[in-house]
Amino acid sequence: MSTAKGARARARIEVTAAIKDEARRQLAAEGAAKLSLRAVARELGMVSSALYRYFPSRDDLLTALIIDAYDSLGEAAEQAHDTASDAAPVARWTAVCEAVRGWALAHPHEYALIYGSPVPGYSAPQTTVRAAARVGLVLIGIVRDAHQGPGLAGLSLPAELRPEAERMVADFAPDLPPEAATALVAAWAQLFGLVGFELFGQFHRVVEDRETFFRHAVTGLAHGVGLR
Repeated sequence: MSTAKGARARARIEVTAAIKDEARRQLAAEGAAKLSLRAVARELGMVSSALYRYFPSRDDLLTALIIDAYDSLGEAAEQAHDTASDAAPVARWTAVCEAVRGWALAHPHEYALIYGSPVPGYSAPQTTVRAAARVGLVLIGIVRDAHQGPGLAGLSLPAELRPEAERMVADFAPDLPPEAATALVAAWAQLFGLVGFELFGQFHRVVEDRETFFRHAVTGLAHGVGLR
């Protein structure tokens, strides 16, 4: 790469990062529904036509922010798992869940972007799926290791749910029993429900010691997916 091309590439990276930073500031101040490319350009001292060369539409900018948020959350979960890799399955599960909560409390507006109210007029493209799956894949991996090691305990499945459970296994957990797949989906939803309730104020005057409550709740989720 020539010196000139290298300088242009670095400049593009820097401008892209500045655009995203300003967009995140606007998310915090106004919410995702009011995100405006023109407003971002104005705050950065750019003309709108210049910003469009980086993000052709508001939806393209939203998608980039969503992928960044999912990747940041996924990285936090993966690092927590790696740190606890020698621990028992329940401890690994709890460490990952606590990392999810910690990330959400540190990045409330980005959490709201990916797990809050849908943005009117925006439909997330397929390109967000890989990043969105990272936390779930870590949790699946913990359950898979337990299934292949000490085994899973206490799982059951109603007959009418088995076809759906078998579809889940085929789609994202091919080496787990159907009972574990449905339990995992339920636990995944409950994990983000717990985090969302805390972040968005539903625990106000209900749960005071939220860290202890959360740890107890996610330990229960671990038992619910069959971890011993």
